[in-house]
Amino acid sequence: MSAVEGYRTAVLHLFGAHLSVAGGMHRALERARALGCRSLQVFVKNQRQWRTSALRKDDLRRWYELLEGFGPVMAHAGYLINIASPQGRLWRRSVKALGEELRRCAVLQIPYLILHPGSATGSRLDHALRRAAAALNEVLDKARGLPVALLLESTAGQGSALGGTLDELGALIAELEQPQRVGVCLDTCHLFAAGYDFRHQGGYAAMLRAADQAFGLWRVRCWHLNDSRGELGSRRDRHEHIGRGRIGVAGFRNILLDLRFGNVPMILETPKGTGPGGVDWDRINLRRLRRIAGQCTAEAG
Repeated sequence: MSAVEGYRTAVLHLFGAHLSVAGGMHRALERARALGCRSLQVFVKNQRQWRTSALRKDDLRRWYELLEGFGPVMAHAGYLINIASPQGRLWRRSVKALGEELRRCAVLQIPYLILHPGSATGSRLDHALRRAAAALNEVLDKARGLPVALLLESTAGQGSALGGTLDELGALIAELEQPQRVGVCLDTCHLFAAGYDFRHQGGYAAMLRAADQAFGLWRVRCWHLNDSRGELGSRRDRHEHIGRGRIGVAGFRNILLDLRFGNVPMILETPKGTGPGGVDWDRINLRRLRRIAGQCTAEAG
């Protein structure tokens, strides 16, 4: 790789963070711009309630103004949704809620909605995968024409959560009637907790080969960049600040050196609050990612 190519790996990264929409949807974009983000992730409704409030016209107007020349913005689906649930009422509510969030994303001009694949909650894996596929097929059929794609997020495999292996994500996608409308979001904490050791180049290459075989690397439309409090293979979904967990700098360097993801949004979901000197943790973690990217540039040169 030439020095010029190495420079491109640093400047093209679409670093962002999941930010609060408190005070209005547009506030998240204001916060993202203040942090120097090039991408952003938001909830498009209260993530812990089924009820959806209408978007305000003044909020939408300001959102569109701030959205100009920014992004892409990612949305994360609410936590109550479980498309793999064996309980009929919860499954039906999940299908309805997911469809509502897709339509809301379309109004907000958000091109991707990230979704946990669901939890089996006592049912067999094959049954849970079929339930999840049936939900996605119904939602996508009703959302024909909407310019929004669903991204299935890799999970830590905690409890009965689906998506703890790349093969499970691939098996779910293989059951879809419109698989071209579904991509993948890879979460570094989840991958590590699920047993994928990408801290060294050989392990990183093996993980991506597995992803390519399971569903195709072209489907990776977003990364969640989070360090892990838990050990490799612990199946514990516990996010940590960049470089302060069990993954460490090396794992993130492998991702940032990979030119295939130069234009893929890379979103922080690290703990919120203030760090040393009263500096916002999002600002600190973004600075660390930019520093690692700069080290990648120096190595490439």
